[in-house]
Amino acid sequence: MIDAKLVSLGILAGGRGARLGGADKALLQYQGMTLLERALRTLPEPFADRLLSYNREPGALVIAAGLRLVPDLRAEQTGPLAALEALFHACRSPWLLTVPVDIRDWPEDLAADLLRATLGDADGCVVRDVDGLQPLVGLWNIAALRTDLGQALDNSERAVHRWLESHALPVHDISPWCLGNLNSPADFVSR
Repeated sequence: MIDAKLVSLGILAGGRGARLGGADKALLQYQGMTLLERALRTLPEPFADRLLSYNREPGALVIAAGLRLVPDLRAEQTGPLAALEALFHACRSPWLLTVPVDIRDWPEDLAADLLRATLGDADGCVVRDVDGLQPLVGLWNIAALRTDLGQALDNSERAVHRWLESHALPVHDISPWCLGNLNSPADFVSR
């Protein structure tokens, strides 16, 4: 098991929220709290650092969360792979655990499970749920993957799935759990 003190947390909340009318997903309310609050409540481990991939002007709620804000490095390239690159460069610890802010159903022990699942000399671990691979929910060895990720973006790669194909990372299967995501107004209707 990897010690959480060697791991930084990276929450991905830098998207444009286009399917939500441009809303700031981190601040949207679901089940009585913001998506950012839900993520932080679910990931209480004593991480080395807490980062937020964020490409907006931070409001009081974001500042109050006490996270280090990390904007994308490449203005011309947006999306999750560019967000990962920015988080990889901002990370000061050997490992980075990433999660998107818009997960609908958080497993209680997600971080602890990933820290246990990355064993041996693996460069990380990604999650698979009942819907398939969830490549933004992962634990990453920064030294092993940072340069390769930058090269993928230099070569115009935009898809996290395709970038991952060149890496034999273990997959932590949490099926039958479904993480789901909150991408559209209909997704915010509580179940």
